[in-house]
Parts: sequence; structure tokens; C-alpha cells
Amino acid sequence: MAMLEVSHISKQFDDLAVLKDISFTVEQGMVVAIIGPSGSGKSTLLRCVNQLERADGGSVTVCGMEMFHTENSKAVYAPTKTLQQIRMKIGLVFQSFNLFPHFSVLRNITEAPIHVLKQDAESAKATAMQLLEKMGLASKADAYPCELSGGQQQRVSIARALALKPEILFFDEPTSALDPELTGEILRVIKGLTAEGMTMVIVTHEMAFARDVADHVIFMEQGVIAEEGAPAQLFGEQASERTKQFLQRFHEN
Repeated sequence: MAMLEVSHISKQFDDLAVLKDISFTVEQGMVVAIIGPSGSGKSTLLRCVNQLERADGGSVTVCGMEMFHTENSKAVYAPTKTLQQIRMKIGLVFQSFNLFPHFSVLRNITEAPIHVLKQDAESAKATAMQLLEKMGLASKADAYPCELSGGQQQRVSIARALALKPEILFFDEPTSALDPELTGEILRVIKGLTAEGMTMVIVTHEMAFARDVADHVIFMEQGVIAEEGAPAQLFGEQASERTKQFLQRFHEN
């Protein structure tokens, strides 16, 4: 079953075309990694699919619900109620954590389930504690974000996203704000979610991680999909010269 269908979407900021005719499909249980140089449109693509930016054209369907389509060369979005339903199907983990600094770890996780999903407080707390246990952070429930390491904050943000029970989980460079030692913490958590069959789309600069975890890899450059395929293809000898060049330069850094 297709969980996400992105078809010919485009996005422009003033005179700069950031996304040009992007199309791909994510099946249930699939892990898709999106790689590419800075400025290639990776994060903008995620923001459009997560309704943080409005696309200019194309279409996106999430779990069988159409977010928008194109009429007369313009993107026409679904009614607000449908967009809200779609939003509930998607979880997003930001690179900068985005935790509420004045809330405890527990309240950061329970706030949305209580106010958005209308869960009762005890049920939301029980789910939050289960997620914190899973993240190895049960002892930090009453701590505040400023008392946590970057890796711990990012694990809390993953727990917060999972608390809303999304069908698809998106990561926007989840380790870019972390040092190498803490990066390993997050990659282990994501690998665990992969083993559980979570459908995920991950924008990442961790090439070894993309190679080892993803079912499908998309290489973006200058707003287009330059190449896509199985990890063995993009990270192997059969990759295009441009992909090899990008990966070589990445490894040199």
C-alpha cells in the first residue's frame, strides 16, 4: 500500500525554483533516505509534504487522502478538515529538537496527545512513559530540556512524534546538530524503528546510515531527483558519475 505519493511537485521562492517536478512513492514499512548537497531542496520537499510550506504545483496523497492537486497550473489544497486529518498521519522530527523549554520532558510528550488527540491525562502519561522507556530516558521524565544532552533532547523529540501515533515519520537531518558520539544514539533509535516496520522518510547527511538502513535512496540536486534506487545501486559501482562524485566529495570531508 502506498503511504505517500508525491507527483510532479514544484516550489518556487521568488525567482528561485527550489523543487522542479519531484515524484516518488513510499510504500508501507518502507524507509526512504533523501541525500544530496546543501541547497538541493531536500528540506523544502519535507516541509511541503508536512504542510509547513505550500507547493506551487503537482500533487501529494497521504494514506489515500489527497493533500493537493493542480488546476490551471496552481496547487489546489484540500479542505481544512482533510488537511488536519492528513497532518495527524504524519510525524516530523526536526534537526533542532524544537522542544518547549518551559515544559518538562513528560509534558513535552503528553501536551499534543491531550490537546490534539483528546486523550485523558493518565493514558497520555502512560504512553509517554512507555516511549521514554523505549528511548532509555524513563529517569528523565521530570527533567527540562536544558538539563539534557543534545542526543537526549533529540530522543525526546522522537518520542514526542511517536506519541501521536503517526503512520509515516519524517526526519529532517536528525543528527546535524549533534557531535559524532551523540549521533550514534539517534541512529540506533531510528534503526530500532526500522526493525519495527515504521514507515520513514529521512533527509540525512549520514551516508553510511542511509546505505545500511534505507530500502530506497533518493539523490537530489538543484531541485530535481538526479538519481534514485536501492542503496546497493547508489552506493555501488553502477551509480551515475554525478552520484559517485558527490559521495566521494562527502567522504573526503
